[in-house]
Amino acid sequence: MANKSEARQKKILVTGFDPFDGQKVNPASQAVFQLPDEISGAAVIKLEVPTVFGRAAQVVREAIIKEQPDCVLCVGQAGGRACLTPELVAINYDDAGVPDNAGQQPVEQVIQADGQAAYFTQFPVKKLVSAIRKAGVPAKVSTTAGTFVCNHLMYQVQYLREQEFPQLKAGFIHVPFVPEQVTRRPNSPSMALATIVKGLEAAIAVIVEN
Repeated sequence: MANKSEARQKKILVTGFDPFDGQKVNPASQAVFQLPDEISGAAVIKLEVPTVFGRAAQVVREAIIKEQPDCVLCVGQAGGRACLTPELVAINYDDAGVPDNAGQQPVEQVIQADGQAAYFTQFPVKKLVSAIRKAGVPAKVSTTAGTFVCNHLMYQVQYLREQEFPQLKAGFIHVPFVPEQVTRRPNSPSMALATIVKGLEAAIAVIVEN
């Protein structure tokens, strides 16, 4: 029997999207790459994914196969939100208000014909919110991940879990704009990148310990 020092280190794959819709930055990928390499004893594997329907899930699937993580946390930008919002559920529905980075703009499309109407995260979202708040960062549970690539990826990872990776735990957290994105949006909330990172780190500690 392996002793503690020989035991396999837990891994969490954390993904963030690249900039989209004419933006120069995306706080999701920015924050992901500022996370420490280890949180609560778990190795943090960081990955930028394209804001592209279909392709985003392919990139994450390849990383799951390569890295064999215990958990996958996807992070996305939700402009207009004022706090970190762990997502409870993803729906089997694409309806894009703007094109993705490949020019695709699906309208009222099913993501997976043989998939469930919706999938719930395996993460304890209320515990995540509590931990983020204890770290001094605003947070609340969200019950809608939207209908753009964020919801699409959250749904696809859950579908992959159902079809191929049943031991995987997965979920999604939306983050606000960073200040540089709202210089011409005076009524839009934003959050400092360091604060977003602090909140994500608190959430990941809960994820890897549960």
